[in-house]
Amino acid sequence: MNGHLLTFLTFSPLVGVLALLFVPRGQTALIRAIGVLATFVPLVLSLVLYARFAPEGGLQFAEKARWFAIPVGEVAFPIEYELGVDGLSLPLVLLTTIVTAVAAVASMHIRQNLKTYFACFLLLEVGMLGVFTSQNLFLFFLFFELTLIPMFFLISKWGYLEREQAALHFLVYNGVGSALLLLAILTLFVRVGDLSFVRVAEALHQAPIPVLSDTAALVLFGLLLVAFGVKLPLFPFHTWMLRVHVQAPPPVVMLHSGIQLKMGAYGLLRMGVGFFPEVAAKLATFLAAWGLVNVLYGAVLALVQRDLKRVFAYSSISHMGIVLLGLAAMNETGFTGAVFQAVSHGFISALLFLLVGVIWERTGTSTVTEMGGLAKSMPVASGMLLAAAMASLGLPGMSGFLSEFLAFLGLFRVQPVLAAVGAVGIVLAAAYLLRAVLRTTFGPTPQPLAGLRDATAAEVTPMLVLLAFIVLLGVWPAVLGDVLHHAVQTLAAALPGRIGG
Repeated sequence: MNGHLLTFLTFSPLVGVLALLFVPRGQTALIRAIGVLATFVPLVLSLVLYARFAPEGGLQFAEKARWFAIPVGEVAFPIEYELGVDGLSLPLVLLTTIVTAVAAVASMHIRQNLKTYFACFLLLEVGMLGVFTSQNLFLFFLFFELTLIPMFFLISKWGYLEREQAALHFLVYNGVGSALLLLAILTLFVRVGDLSFVRVAEALHQAPIPVLSDTAALVLFGLLLVAFGVKLPLFPFHTWMLRVHVQAPPPVVMLHSGIQLKMGAYGLLRMGVGFFPEVAAKLATFLAAWGLVNVLYGAVLALVQRDLKRVFAYSSISHMGIVLLGLAAMNETGFTGAVFQAVSHGFISALLFLLVGVIWERTGTSTVTEMGGLAKSMPVASGMLLAAAMASLGLPGMSGFLSEFLAFLGLFRVQPVLAAVGAVGIVLAAAYLLRAVLRTTFGPTPQPLAGLRDATAAEVTPMLVLLAFIVLLGVWPAVLGDVLHHAVQTLAAALPGRIGG
């Protein structure tokens, strides 16, 4: 197993899918147990992976096998099955397994077509894990596309009133992004003759002139930027995400906001900066300005929303803008902040939407103006909601503070004016989050909401797990920083002139 740990990890959820095939639809308790337990297997394997990872090493747990060949003229180009993790991908693998396991537990309120639901749920986990463990562009694209299919059905079948429209928007926008990504991959394959992350990067860095012209490199970087910008999402490619956050069931939004948005951040770092560091450095100011638009646009729009789901959706847009600001710093500090922000936001957004689901089950609404005084009847859930909001606005001692601090610190070293303007988004975050949370949990209680049942032990347990990781990253950042250091150092070393420190 040691030599194929990543294969077992990536495909282990399929064991749950196969087990579900033999369970009658009427045995809901057994179906639910299999669906939840199947997510614990990759969780345990990811913890083993983390425990065995050498922080000062590069690519580890690598697996490689000949898959098939593509004939081009008289030459057959081999396509290989390549897996591996480094300090950039390992934190996201761990984030994926933790949030997926928590979201599976939070699926207790899903009651219809439970067997199909968990089959799609586990297939989605396979795709997300594959994205972060792939070391080959072809394999990466396959897993990247695999996430679209189960997510489409999870939204369209188990969502709310406008779920079909939300699923269609999700598919159209992400389909366009995937088409652009495929075009970039095909171009790289034709020009480089390889699809391995390592060998493509080496070919582009060691001989940039014969492989790609400056114009071609700029075009390819632009394709990757838009393709992953749709997934992140960046303004103005964000509208589909708002629909998904509002219409999809909370456990599915936990996966989408907590993990899938991070696939965009990972792609930009791994391929955008990793393949084209010179182009990324030249466009650093443009990227910082774009990130600034995301931060302020999301924050201002969140400030005027009356629905908790939309508040948190626009908050995600704003916080993903901070990821782009850290990337635009083009230095080790900024890259570290970008990854910290991606991981931190994954835990925080998952907790926020878990709480939205708990509140929805009791009240039948997520509209702030229709609620109030929930702290009287739901003190535990209300306290958790306040804690999650504090983490999101960057309270010291929680993960949100350090991630934002590092991203802005990296940018301050090279773009102090843009960084100072972007810091306004942090102030606005305090305003829109506290406004929404306090109006929901304090004040007079509407008569229909009096005497609500508080969160149960089964609901509080996943909340505590997510909150524990949020606090852990806030008080012991080395648990992530040590793993991440070598990877961001390698990314920054490829930049022309080493911008900042």
